[in-house]
Amino acid sequence: MSWSKRGKGRGYHHGDLREALVQAALDLIASKGPAGFTFAEAARTTGVSAAAPYRHFRDRDALMADVARRGFERFGEQLSMAWNGGTPDPITAFQSTGRAYLNFARSEPAYYAAMFEAGLPPDMDTDLARASDDAFAVLRQAAEAVCATLAPENRPPPLMMALHVWSLSHGIASLFARGDAARRKLPMPPEDLLEAAILVYLQGLGSMRGANGQTG
Repeated sequence: MSWSKRGKGRGYHHGDLREALVQAALDLIASKGPAGFTFAEAARTTGVSAAAPYRHFRDRDALMADVARRGFERFGEQLSMAWNGGTPDPITAFQSTGRAYLNFARSEPAYYAAMFEAGLPPDMDTDLARASDDAFAVLRQAAEAVCATLAPENRPPPLMMALHVWSLSHGIASLFARGDAARRKLPMPPEDLLEAAILVYLQGLGSMRGANGQTG
């Protein structure tokens, strides 16, 4: 159901207003960006008084935190499905996880903007922090599995690898795989760019072993 298309002034059943406000926030983010609207505007979009949203949210940041939390939960689910326990092998699954990252940015631009561009402190809300940490945990698990395939002397700390690949994925997603007007043009699919970047990164780790068997 599209809450944004309900007529103004219509009543809400118990519990519906919270969901209507979340949908209104997503619609406003899609049209104006995460910083382009007020709490009162979200209320007007749902057809309620400016005071009504305070029944469910402390302020605009609390509403945005709930939107971001929901986004991270969806994001984590998609990353986990792509990782699929590391099958058929860790590197292939790792690449699938990167593609899922780009697909989320493309298919859920309003959630993506709320998660990463709303200026919310990651620890402002315990549920938001948990959802964010859970999503990142998928990348860390994937990095640990990939690291385990490398020679011991070539293994970076898994957390460092996860942060490196997160940075790569996020940069490419934010620039080239967005689902909104901010997407830059790229003469290749963003997935190809990310896959090449990950392969170069992994080859760099493998190339640390010199011809004489010593790390260089």
